[in-house]
Amino acid sequence: MPAFFMQNIKEILKKRILIMDGAMGTQIQSFRLDEEDFRGDLFKDYPKLLKGNNDLLSITQPHIISEIHSKYLAAGADIIETNTFNANAISMADYDMEDWVYQLNVASAKIAKQIAGEYSKKTPNIPRFVCGSIGPTAKAATLSPNVNKPEFRNVTFDDLFEAYSEQAKGLLDGGVDIILIETVFDTLNCKAALFAVNSILEERNLSIPIMVSGTIVDASGRTLSGQTVDAFWPSIRHGNLTAVGLNCALGAEEIRPHLDALSQLANIPTFVYPNAGLPNELGGYDETPESMASFIQEFAESGMVNMVGGCCGTSPEHIVAMKKVVENISPRIILEKPKYTQLSGLEPFTFFPNSNFVNVGERTNVAGSAKFKRLILTEAYEDALSVAKQQIENGAQIIDINMDEGLLDSENAMETFLRMIASEPDIARVPVMIDSSKWNVIETGLKNLQGKGIVNSISLKDGEDLFIDRAKIIKKYGASVIVMAFDEEGQADSYQTKVDICTRAYSLLVNKVGFPPEDIIFDPNIFAVATGIEEHNNYANDFIRATKTIKETLAGVHISGGVSNLSFSFRGNNGIREAMHSCFLYHAIKAGMDMGIVNAGQLAIYSDLDERVKNRVEDVLFNRRDDATDRLLDIADSVVGTKKKSAKDLSWRENPVKDRLIHALVEGITEFIDIDTEEARENAHQPLDVIEGPLMDGMSVVGDLFGDGKMFLPQVIKSARVMKKAVAILEPYIEKEKNGAQTKGSIVMATVKGDVHDIGKNIVGVVLGCNGYDIHDLGVMIPANQILKEAKKLNANIIGLSGLITPSLDEMVHVATEMEREKLDIPLLIGGATTSKKHTSIKIDEVYSGPTIYIQDASRAVGVVQKLLSNDKKKDFIQSITNEYVSIREKNSTQQKNLLSIEEARSRKYFINWKSFESSKPKKEGIQILEDYSLNDLVPFIDWSPFFSTWELKGKYPNILNDKKVGNEANKLFNDAQSLLENIIQNRRLVARGLFGIFPAKSVNENIIVNYRNHDTSFSFQRQLFDKGKDRPNRCLSDFICPEAENKNDWLGVFAVTAGHGLEALVSEFKAQNDDYNAILAQSIADRLAEAFSEHLHYKVRKEYWGYSPHETLNNEKLILEKYQGIRPAPGYPACPDHSEKDKIWSLLNVEEKIGVSLTESRAMLPVASVSGWYFSHPKSIYFGVGQTG
Repeated sequence: MPAFFMQNIKEILKKRILIMDGAMGTQIQSFRLDEEDFRGDLFKDYPKLLKGNNDLLSITQPHIISEIHSKYLAAGADIIETNTFNANAISMADYDMEDWVYQLNVASAKIAKQIAGEYSKKTPNIPRFVCGSIGPTAKAATLSPNVNKPEFRNVTFDDLFEAYSEQAKGLLDGGVDIILIETVFDTLNCKAALFAVNSILEERNLSIPIMVSGTIVDASGRTLSGQTVDAFWPSIRHGNLTAVGLNCALGAEEIRPHLDALSQLANIPTFVYPNAGLPNELGGYDETPESMASFIQEFAESGMVNMVGGCCGTSPEHIVAMKKVVENISPRIILEKPKYTQLSGLEPFTFFPNSNFVNVGERTNVAGSAKFKRLILTEAYEDALSVAKQQIENGAQIIDINMDEGLLDSENAMETFLRMIASEPDIARVPVMIDSSKWNVIETGLKNLQGKGIVNSISLKDGEDLFIDRAKIIKKYGASVIVMAFDEEGQADSYQTKVDICTRAYSLLVNKVGFPPEDIIFDPNIFAVATGIEEHNNYANDFIRATKTIKETLAGVHISGGVSNLSFSFRGNNGIREAMHSCFLYHAIKAGMDMGIVNAGQLAIYSDLDERVKNRVEDVLFNRRDDATDRLLDIADSVVGTKKKSAKDLSWRENPVKDRLIHALVEGITEFIDIDTEEARENAHQPLDVIEGPLMDGMSVVGDLFGDGKMFLPQVIKSARVMKKAVAILEPYIEKEKNGAQTKGSIVMATVKGDVHDIGKNIVGVVLGCNGYDIHDLGVMIPANQILKEAKKLNANIIGLSGLITPSLDEMVHVATEMEREKLDIPLLIGGATTSKKHTSIKIDEVYSGPTIYIQDASRAVGVVQKLLSNDKKKDFIQSITNEYVSIREKNSTQQKNLLSIEEARSRKYFINWKSFESSKPKKEGIQILEDYSLNDLVPFIDWSPFFSTWELKGKYPNILNDKKVGNEANKLFNDAQSLLENIIQNRRLVARGLFGIFPAKSVNENIIVNYRNHDTSFSFQRQLFDKGKDRPNRCLSDFICPEAENKNDWLGVFAVTAGHGLEALVSEFKAQNDDYNAILAQSIADRLAEAFSEHLHYKVRKEYWGYSPHETLNNEKLILEKYQGIRPAPGYPACPDHSEKDKIWSLLNVEEKIGVSLTESRAMLPVASVSGWYFSHPKSIYFGVGQTG
């Protein structure tokens, strides 16, 4: 029965919005029960007062509970909750009724089950379900009730586990269909409940739906224990959940943005059951059923819910109203989310495919820091917190905590320190790595972690059985895991053993434990080199080689390691050690090392290393010479104390102030920044010159070093800190010089959710900013609620939306709909490559009553904004736009009538005589991967005309360079682009990667079916439906592939390329320097390189890999004019506008794993400078547009 219910509920949640019941406590209060009623006959002489123990009424007044359930079911509820919110030993201790917990849960479940069964019998096609309610208890495992003792807890994970286990057993024995862990204000309590429930289900071999509902306590968007919704979800998603939602604390209106965030994050059904508004002065709730239902209706219409109900203050009348408004609305569609590693503290931390190296702070380790060890041994935990805080300030994104010390009670130390961290938001915001060789210490750590952390570590050294058992437990706690390359034979110390052990462990974890690959982190062992022992000489090189192989062969995993181990033979010589760490990381990161345990405050800058030191260190790392260790030892004495000497060496203070500022920025020195900034200001014509001069020059150096992998994130953070200090000193002077100048208007700009393209938006922002408007650029991938929130907060005059991919058009409609819902009336500007006046008028203007204006390019933005913000011109301008949009809509309505049926359009398909045509067999079938492709090879294939178009310089290249009107500016721009391109290539600022496959293919109507390794992938295309006359074909891309019925061989090529790895860092550097020009220039060049890569690869495919046009001799001009045989359309092109076809490309080629290009939920490609599509070889294949398709 439970398995049936689980399947049934999961299916129903996809088909209709389920209705939960409303408040139990509110209904109980309406009966005005007194002490005698609560006692009943059974507890007539009980020694404690029992009034208020609502859960007890399931035993003493079962008819009342049954009546309440019946009212909610009659009101339309599909799901009723048991009267067990507080039926656990911890809560029942208030009444000395711990011994009655099991009976209370069984009785409550049976009451609900009986009444639900009666209603199910009446309407067999509408089953009713019973939800076993598990409340949070009144105690929190993450919070101390004593502000003077932050490490104190009045409840532990084990206490909660026992309490929840007993409650869950009673609910299951009473026959509930669902377990609901609700009103979660402390995620650690919830994790204990999930651990308990899943343990019992495993013991009983049961499968039953588990749901979790969190509680956001106020407008800050956090739980009581401090987590954001974005952090809450990864912390609990391991719990085999059927659905996740929010309830209590807030009314429907206030809970909306948090529900919106959760519905975008979760890959399972989502639900909400808010309070009937916020409490009034008397603690009551005033939201009427009709008012609350209107919010619930909007949630449903916005696609945010699969289930709704009510919490505090709601009644059967509220449920009636809710059911009425949602019964004809489809439930939220659950989309598959990319499988990234998601960790959390109070805030989320996600490993994206193109993320920078992740620094794990190592100083909170008693084995690695003498200071930290001393503080822990003397129980100076408050002071020890400063070590953790400093690590985070220095750039650690995760902190490693290790308490393995012979003189310590390691379990107690781990528990105490983790509890202390929980009281410090600046530390608790980042994920924690629990580091210990003792399993009991690891498990103690997991029991004190509300977020999703990492276990460091487990291994195969004690055999497979123990390895699997511990992996299962870690998975149940919801942590990621580091796996050491260590098996029954010992630690892996060679390339092959590292790869073999990691591969074996991966297979066990994924196939036997069901561990998510993205939560597996391998440590292939970083051992000391330069020890004088010959067998150790290859240790570093073997690690780097193994890292590359593991990342290539084991999908989804990450690589980490303890970097300080490498230089152990030089302990005491910080100069040599830092040089070794810097060189090692530089090469290991290139090989695929994602993260490492490093001292985030002490990393030498690779490019700053003395060449002699660097060469000798790398001789050691790569075992390039037999005497490498001796040669490094020869110079060791001269490098001893490098760090200390450089700290005391103030010779740089003798340089001019400009050079001193640059030096301070690169080295991260804040000691003299106030003196030097003030001196520079006094020497400058105006304060702004200091920012635009030496400060920006210094940040350019930092950016170059960081992009080259010669400087790591901690140093960049230090440099940014120096920059901020300098700017803060200058700001008062800059403000003073403004002389009270008023802004012309405030404009909020954003690239909409799901889209990462922002070149055009950035250009518009710069142009408007230069014209005196106050621009607030929110960035890319911005959800609607954030855009509206910022616009309201800033009292913005205008909102501007940008997007490049076609799914962004729907998101713009969503933003406009939200603006209408929020009753905004400010102008909405629409722009981006796929936007159009037609779409704006038909789709966006129709849902928003405020002015909606399509902006074709940046040159028109200023004129439009001027008119919109002009008291004299605004009215007439808006009316002219309105009239134009009405005309467009009327014309479109007429055109819709001229569409053919699909059958008629197929009868007019493009004819190819396949009987007389033989397709060329590819020279290379299957998938080919192109790693780190030479950018020099791509440059000849660049089509520069679109580049100039991006900058709104009209004309074809190269003629544009001689254009009388724009030629001068075009030359300047082109020269700047060539200079930056040269820099990008020489310094490897961008990395190009690609892959393609050529597969057997056949067509069936509008589908092309390709076969790879006996698996079919079907690409679906659209056919032209516009009536062009019977003598003109209605084309579809499938027309260019041989039909299945012809029974002949044909092939289709599929590809994905990128030139965008490194672009985000490059653009960020320019933006950090307030250099919008070079930021946009870099994006434009990367975009051209990506297109050039696709053109170059198509050329190679035609001539070599496929070879259907081996004798082609076309120059670049003819290539740009597409004079070759075949086409390479891409999703989003006019011939195939549906971006969702990218999903099939990604699946077929395994794009994300192979070349690190991922898709957003709207199918934008990350990195942004990427291209994907298909290769058609038939000589008659051409580009076209499908136009309207209905």
